Amino acid sequence: MELKHVALVCRSEENADLFYRDLLGLRREERKILPRELARRLFGLEEDLTVINYQGAVHFEVFIRARGAEAVPPVPHVCLEVPDLDAFLDRCRALDIHVLRVPKADKVLTFVHDRDGNSFEVK
Repeated sequence: MELKHVALVCRSEENADLFYRDLLGLRREERKILPRELARRLFGLEEDLTVINYQGAVHFEVFIRARGAEAVPPVPHVCLEVPDLDAFLDRCRALDIHVLRVPKADKVLTFVHDRDGNSFEVK
């Protein structure tokens, strides 16, 4: 089995670019529109959806949905392994991305959230 992409929702292209391009360093590639008919059949939404693809070691498919974007539940998350956690945390501070660090036994769990509430564990 191979993970092909992770699909998430952001309220704006600016929020998506800040997190996926500027923080994670992914390439912003294809921007497309998912037509209303497909959005209705796939997700039960009566609207065209803008979709932006960010490519790198992980492929994120980000749906832009400003109207009625519900809060993301707090438990689902994506876990990312970065080559240099300290450098990643420095970039978070520079971009004003909140970092949550919670001690657990002999280690510290690190989580960040994009500006739309999507949760990422970082190792």
